[in-house]
Amino acid sequence: MTATAPRRPHTGEHGRVSIFLAVAMTGVLAIVGLSFDGAGQLRTLQRADNLAAEAARAGGQAIDRATAIEGGPKRIDQPQALVAVANYLAAAGTTGHTVSFPEVAGETLVRVRVTITYRRSMLGLFGFDRTVTVTGEATARAITAGP
Repeated sequence: MTATAPRRPHTGEHGRVSIFLAVAMTGVLAIVGLSFDGAGQLRTLQRADNLAAEAARAGGQAIDRATAIEGGPKRIDQPQALVAVANYLAAAGTTGHTVSFPEVAGETLVRVRVTITYRRSMLGLFGFDRTVTVTGEATARAITAGP
């Protein structure tokens, strides 16, 4: 005859590891989501800033040629600048923008504000908004080479 070991009574801790792992994995996924979507939002912000800077540069190159050829001051031609900014941003694949022409010390500048929407991929699972709107802004002036 073989003797069997007596059974130990249940201590009531069965399943606690499963609950701990479920809670821990939720926390890990939240941290990964914050890292992933945070980096994506930062890249989108950089893209908006870069697009605004390049669009402002394109608008700043649209000068009033007739006045410049006659030897007058190099001024930004606002209608041409609007077209140049719109063309640049359309070629870049974005449409949300505003253009203004502030006056600073008697000089007209081109200010471009670009708005891009970033779609979150992971944080939406945790109740955050699925989309975030970021804005980039840049200002340019008509710069001419000296004599």
